[in-house]
Amino acid sequence: MARMRIFLVLALAVSCGGALAYATYNYVQRAPSQGSSNMATKPVVVAAANLDIGAEITRDDVKVIDWPAAALPQNVISDPAQVIGRGLILPIIQNEPFLEMKLASKDAGSGLPPAIPPGYRAVSVRVNEVIGVAGYVLPGTRVDVVATVSPTDNHKDITSKVILTDVQVLAAGTKMERDEEADKPMAVNVVTLLVNPDESERLTLAANEGKIQLALRNPLDKENPMTKGVKPEALLGTPVPVKRGPRALPTAQAATAPATPAPEPTTVEIIRGDKRAREVVHD
Repeated sequence: MARMRIFLVLALAVSCGGALAYATYNYVQRAPSQGSSNMATKPVVVAAANLDIGAEITRDDVKVIDWPAAALPQNVISDPAQVIGRGLILPIIQNEPFLEMKLASKDAGSGLPPAIPPGYRAVSVRVNEVIGVAGYVLPGTRVDVVATVSPTDNHKDITSKVILTDVQVLAAGTKMERDEEADKPMAVNVVTLLVNPDESERLTLAANEGKIQLALRNPLDKENPMTKGVKPEALLGTPVPVKRGPRALPTAQAATAPATPAPEPTTVEIIRGDKRAREVVHD
């Protein structure tokens, strides 16, 4: 009889505990769905994967999600048809909403041209491993351009000078995106720089008349120091000869010192009758 009571109490405890656990589980499962149903949302077109500059957006690159209306970014796009087929002028990451400011116009197409801002030009220069800073000149980095040119045929007139500063690298080779691994060196033989028309003239002249070197810089460094350039004499510490005018030859009159005049002798005037005479008095 005692065992029967213990069994009934145990069964009742297990039943009550199970019922309470089941009720708690159902409450927790219903709570999020009830909260989300009360939140206003709006469909937003976002990127399905990371996309780089110049990429042409396809149907597989976009998806539509419900975005909280209270935290909706400005100028978002809700219709995928407004995005598909257009090019990117700025990179975009996964689940980031598509904005008009990051998209090229519908007639601009994709690739490099729509990524060039108004008033700028894309100029490509041939580089090697040294000029390309051992492959670390990647799309998105910023560089200074150093030119070594001689205005004459004289070797002493060769000058190295920074001609362009804080220039953005648009593409390395045919790629407009970095390597999959962050900042991994990438061997290329052509680098495309973003410059204005005046800078494009200077860059082209320097590349054709001399040699250029790219100097990799910190993208946070916005200073553009003005350099004087350097010549071989200054590089080796050789004093620069001072140009002097023709030296005047000394004349005979200037070379010969003027003679000192002799002192006049002391004279005495003597009167004899109607005659006068002067005689020198000797010391």
